[in-house]
Amino acid sequence: MTGAPVGLGLVIFSGGYDRVHYALAMAAAAAASGRRVTLLVTGRALPLLLAPTEPDAAGWYGLDPADDGSSPQDREQCFAARGVATLEELLTSCAALGVAVTVCEMGLRALNLSPATALRLDIPATLGGIVGFLGAVGEGSILFV
Repeated sequence: MTGAPVGLGLVIFSGGYDRVHYALAMAAAAAASGRRVTLLVTGRALPLLLAPTEPDAAGWYGLDPADDGSSPQDREQCFAARGVATLEELLTSCAALGVAVTVCEMGLRALNLSPATALRLDIPATLGGIVGFLGAVGEGSILFV
């Protein structure tokens, strides 16, 4: 590849833990290798960015089960025990690597969530939609997860 690396856009709309986990792994790897990465989080994946509703209960606990049927919490513990980066570690790594995160306004409305009260404060994210996401990705590649 010659010249500057192209951007990568990931539309994360599926809420299964394993799909969200792998999308974040892809985003972190792309950002670490110098690509500009933009995430559009919407639909069933929105719990990824939700604030906890109880102490010690991440918002992403509300994601759909993993492919093996285990809960997001159980899958997270399994990955941690096996030395695999957890969803939480990948999410905070993406933030540290400068991955741009857009929370889909349409998705929030569809789930009747208010961004002012529903979203995590520790992950920089902007409200937006499809048009803004497409503009941010430009000529880069877009993947749907």
